[in-house]
Amino acid sequence: MAATGSSARSTLLVQISPSRKAKLSFTVQLVLILFWLTWAVLLLVNQAPSNDQNYLYYIFFGLALAFLIYVILQNTSIFGIQSYIEVTPQYIVQKQGVFRAKRITSIPDIETMHISRLALRIVEHSGNKIFLDLKQVRKKRDLERLKNKIRELAETHNFQVTETSGQ
Repeated sequence: MAATGSSARSTLLVQISPSRKAKLSFTVQLVLILFWLTWAVLLLVNQAPSNDQNYLYYIFFGLALAFLIYVILQNTSIFGIQSYIEVTPQYIVQKQGVFRAKRITSIPDIETMHISRLALRIVEHSGNKIFLDLKQVRKKRDLERLKNKIRELAETHNFQVTETSGQ
């Protein structure tokens, strides 16, 4: 049990908001989908009994429901945290949403890290550069916890951390 508790304390999970980068806001997407669903329901209710193309109305309605579920999964935490930055003693993981791949950075591979007010830039020993957008972190307290955790890891794993002044 002690190992589980210590690993839980050494892991930091910070929720991020992928919807802030969307071309259409969550509210606009929701209104458009509700309009689409209303239109599909009206088509189904008002269809003629002898209409040979009524299966298209069901497809239209099914697509509207599927897109509604997609938007809700991508923009809310109803089904748990779907977009996050996780910092553990061995790696940093960024997940931008349900249907996007995780980006994993191994802590021992980090050469330098630069913390600015809105971003985290990581340079690995191989020269690979990774950019984490900190504008998407939901709470200021979480942002400070994330920065403090990175500073702790820099001391432990001996990589250089620079910060932009004026934070």
